[in-house]
Amino acid sequence: MAILVTGGAGFIGSHTCVELLNAGFDVVVLDNLSNASEKSLERVKELTGKTVKFYRADILDRDALNNIFDKEDIESVINFAGLKAVGESVRKPWEYYENNIAGTLTLVDVMRQHNCKNIIFSSSATVYGDPVEIPITEKCPKGVCTNPYGWTKSMLEQILTDIQKADNEWNVVLLRYFNPIGAHPSGKMGENPNGIPNNLMPYITQVAVGKLDHLTIFGDDYDTPDGTGVRDYIHVVDLAKGHVKALSKLKPGTGLSIYNLGTGVGYSVLDIVKNFEKANDIKIKYEIGPRRAGDVAACYSDATKAKEELGWEAEFGILEMCRDSWNWQKNNPNGYDD
Repeated sequence: MAILVTGGAGFIGSHTCVELLNAGFDVVVLDNLSNASEKSLERVKELTGKTVKFYRADILDRDALNNIFDKEDIESVINFAGLKAVGESVRKPWEYYENNIAGTLTLVDVMRQHNCKNIIFSSSATVYGDPVEIPITEKCPKGVCTNPYGWTKSMLEQILTDIQKADNEWNVVLLRYFNPIGAHPSGKMGENPNGIPNNLMPYITQVAVGKLDHLTIFGDDYDTPDGTGVRDYIHVVDLAKGHVKALSKLKPGTGLSIYNLGTGVGYSVLDIVKNFEKANDIKIKYEIGPRRAGDVAACYSDATKAKEELGWEAEFGILEMCRDSWNWQKNNPNGYDD
């Protein structure tokens, strides 16, 4: 029996493949490589000594999905496949709704036709909108999302909840990530964005490596200790291990489970810059720009539920996240193209 990892060649997906293989699972990967590299799966093999079976395909491609489920003995699915750039989603809402929602609906339909009713869904803290409480627990009501990317996560959570409610043979885990950064401690795997990065840490590392001149910090007038936005940053390896732990919830009768995956600690943008400089002895040039539409002042988690029910908690600290991010970038200045 194998785990199908959609989007498995991407940043979080590839790191999760490493942890799944290390835990003894067989892994099948589906990825269309629109924002990923097949070379990440070569690194997975290098790190684990094990091979994943790879299908280059899209979750919108029903025939390709049927082919995988016909050929492979898939027990559960971890669904990472989806477009994920917040700014781009504002410019291209149709593409985001089509890819993320229609794609996942097609995947779930093929799953049920093959009597595979176990899924872990890659959700996001964006579903909380501007949170009504901080730290955020899973009991915090979902809010008004500020961009189409966030809405796709919120809508898919509702769709999967309704599917499970209608058919109790389904076991669904919704994992709400906070802000994944870092890279595999080996320096062989990390975040490899196409073009200008959308996320803070790859932006910082590309400034450090000389690919970008400076970091733009969007706003320094928030109601936070230093005026810059506060977020809960989590090491990608900790996040990957959370998915392995979550597989324990994909058992008959478990139903629907929701977990925050974060550290429970909020760091500002300037905190991250200072910790990166401290961890790696490198100065980061930055400029203050205007606030970015849709950003909230502060957002960090209470991940107690994951600790109590899954036996999971984040192990890496902020200095390790900064160190591993730089270790990846300096050894792979052009990502997987080196």
